[in-house]
Amino acid sequence: MNLPNKLTVLRVIMIPFFVVFMLTDLGGTYSNYIALVIFCVASLTDMLDGKIARKYNLVTNFGKFMDPLADKLLVSSAMICLIPMDKLPAWIVIVIISREFIISGFRLVASDSGIVIAASYWGKFKTVSQMFMIIFLILDLPGNIASVIETVLIYLALILTVVSLIDYIVKNKEVLTKGGM
Repeated sequence: MNLPNKLTVLRVIMIPFFVVFMLTDLGGTYSNYIALVIFCVASLTDMLDGKIARKYNLVTNFGKFMDPLADKLLVSSAMICLIPMDKLPAWIVIVIISREFIISGFRLVASDSGIVIAASYWGKFKTVSQMFMIIFLILDLPGNIASVIETVLIYLALILTVVSLIDYIVKNKEVLTKGGM
């Protein structure tokens, strides 16, 4: 197993530890900060594994499959943890996770038709915005300004999620016709 794939596996392994610290007081008053560090390290492995894989030509089918899945698991887990903390409305989490299922299904249909759907810039912006939103919500800074920033980040992530979905569908509409839909 090459280094990028090991980083992807590491990211998946970090998710349960992140969730435990988010949802329990195992770390005492530092639980959220421990969870935040785990989330940040896991997010950085996402950036790092892709750069290494492309730079050293270490792209594998395992990586193509597991890297986006690991990202979806990390971000979805974090957003679900933020619901009972009243930091993120459930309906927004449902919209964001629904987009991930739609795109995953879309990619599956495309691959059955021999079409590869590459990640778009909108998808990358969406992921980065979601990660910043999650980091800021976990920090839970006090004050009105922090509250406004949280709200802006939540709706920015939501808008980019919907825009990236529309972008994928518009740019790859042939999948709908060639894929037997």
